[in-house]
Amino acid sequence: MSDYTLGGMDEIETAELRGLHAEVLANPDDYEAWQKLVAGAEALEGGLNRNSNPQSIKDARQVYDRFLAKFPLFFGYWKKYADLEFAIAGTEAAEMVYERGVASIGISVDLWANYCAFKVETNHDQDMIRELFERGAASVGLDYLAHPFWDKYIEFEERFEAHDKVFALVSRVMKIPMHQYARYFDKYRTLCATRPVTELAPPEILAAFQAEVQRDPALHGHGELEIERALRARLDQYHIEVFNNTQVETTKRWTYEQNIKRPYFHVTELDDEQLENWHKYLDFEESEGDYTRIAFLYERCVVTCAQYDDFWTRYVRWMYAQEGHDEEVRNIYQRASCLYVPIAKPAIRVMWALFEEMSGRPSIASAIYEAILISLPGHLEAVIGLANLQRRQVGHEAAMQVYQHYISGSDCAHEIKGALVASMASLAYKAKADAEQARALFRDNSQKYLDSQSFWDGYLGFEMSQPTTTENEEQQYHLIKAVHDDIRRKSQLSPEVVKGLSQKYMTYLTERSDQGVAQEYLDLDAEVNGPLSIIPTMRAKGAAMAKAGSFTLPLGTASNEHVSSS
Repeated sequence: MSDYTLGGMDEIETAELRGLHAEVLANPDDYEAWQKLVAGAEALEGGLNRNSNPQSIKDARQVYDRFLAKFPLFFGYWKKYADLEFAIAGTEAAEMVYERGVASIGISVDLWANYCAFKVETNHDQDMIRELFERGAASVGLDYLAHPFWDKYIEFEERFEAHDKVFALVSRVMKIPMHQYARYFDKYRTLCATRPVTELAPPEILAAFQAEVQRDPALHGHGELEIERALRARLDQYHIEVFNNTQVETTKRWTYEQNIKRPYFHVTELDDEQLENWHKYLDFEESEGDYTRIAFLYERCVVTCAQYDDFWTRYVRWMYAQEGHDEEVRNIYQRASCLYVPIAKPAIRVMWALFEEMSGRPSIASAIYEAILISLPGHLEAVIGLANLQRRQVGHEAAMQVYQHYISGSDCAHEIKGALVASMASLAYKAKADAEQARALFRDNSQKYLDSQSFWDGYLGFEMSQPTTTENEEQQYHLIKAVHDDIRRKSQLSPEVVKGLSQKYMTYLTERSDQGVAQEYLDLDAEVNGPLSIIPTMRAKGAAMAKAGSFTLPLGTASNEHVSSS
C-alpha cells in the first residue's frame, strides 16, 4: 500500500482522503479505518459518474481494489464496486468486477443473485444469461438460504414464458433441503396440472408407474383419460414422497442452521457456541457421506470462519482423504495460506510445505518455509522443517548449514537458538549415528544457553535415549547425572522447569539396576518436592555423600539462588 498516492482531486476532499489513507497505512488491519476510506472514495465529487475527474475515478478504483484485496470475502463491497463501475464505465466494467467477486467468494448467494439480476437487466442474450444462472446454481444452489438466487432464476424464465424451463427449475429446487422448500413444492404441484405426464418423473420411474396402472384390474376397459388421471394420481403420491424426503433432510439440518447466527464473513470474532456448531454440522454432513454436500458445507464454513485455521486444516485433511483430489487440496492450502489465515498462525503453511514436498515439488516447499521465516524470523518449526527438507532432498550437511545459518544469525531469539542447537545435535545423532558429535554440540554450547529450556530438555533427553547395556550402564548413568547436575546447579532455568526436568531424571533412576537407586531417588525427591525447610539439610547430605564417593560430584556449585526456591 505504501506506493498508493492520491492527487488531482478537490483540495478539501484530497486532504480528507489522504488523512483516511494515512490511518489505513498506520494500521492495515483496522477494518473501521478501511470502511472510512472506502466511504470517502465513494463520496468524491458528491458521487462519481462517467463525467467525473479521471483522477478521482482512478483514486476510487485504487481504494476499492486495495480494500477487496485485503478483505475479499465482503460480498456487499463487490456489489458496490460493480455499481460504481457501471456508473463510470458501463456494463462490461461492472461485469468484470462481478467476475472478480464470484471468483473471490463463489458461495455468496447474494452476490450471485445480484450478478444474475444485473445480467438480466443489461443483456438480451437468453442463452448467455442462462449460462450465468447455471454457474450460480453450481456455486450456491445447495445453500440452505439459496431461495433469493433460485427466485431470480425462476423469475427470469417466467419473464420469457419458458414454462417448460420454469417447471424443470422448480422440479430441481423442490428436492434441495433448504429453508423454503415447501413453497417450491406447492408451486411444483400447481404446475404439474399443466405439464405433460412425460415431464412429471424420470423415464424409468414413469415407465414403472405406467406398468403399475395398466395392471390395475379396476382400470380395465377404461379410456385413456381415466388411465392418465390414475397415472397422475400415482405420480402425485410419488411427488409427496419426494417432498417428505426433502422435509426430512431439511429438518436434519435445521438444528445446525438455526445456530448459525452469522452466515457471512466479518472481522469480528465468532463466539465459541457458533464455532462448535460448525464443527458439529461438519460432523453431521460427513456422516451422511455425500461428497458434493460435504465440500459445499466446508466452503460455507471457511468463509464464515476464514480466520480460524482449525477449520482450514480440517477441510484440507478431509479433502486429502478423498482420492484423486490433489489439486483441490493444493487450492485449499493456497487460499488459507495466501489470503485468509494470519501469518501469526503458520501451522497450515508448514502442512502445505510437506504436501508440496510429497507432491514432488521441493522447491515450492522450500519457498513456503522461507516465506514463513521472512514474516516470522526464527520461527522454530519452520527452521526445523526447512532443515529436514534439505536433509531429505540434498543431504545431511545441507541440513546442518540451515541450522548454522539461523543459529549464527540475528533474527532468532535466544531460546529459539537453544532449541535449534538441540535439533542440530539430534540430527547429527539420528542421521549419522554419531553420538559423540551430538554430545560435543551440547557440551560446547552449554554455557551459551544456560537459560534455554529447549536446550537442556534436549540435552537430558539425548543422554537418556542412548542405548544402555550391562557393560556401559554405569558410564551412561554418570553422563546423565552430569547433565542433571548442571541443570540443578548451573542453569538459569525457572524453578518450575528445573523441577520438571528433575522429575524426568527421577523416572530414569527408577529404571536403573544399581542398589543405590532408592536412596538417591528419595534424597532427590525430598529436595525437589519437599518443603523449603529441608532443602539445606538435603543439600548438605548430598555434598557429604558425594565427598564420600557415593555419587558423582556436581559440575557446578550448590549456591545458585534459584535452586533454593525449587
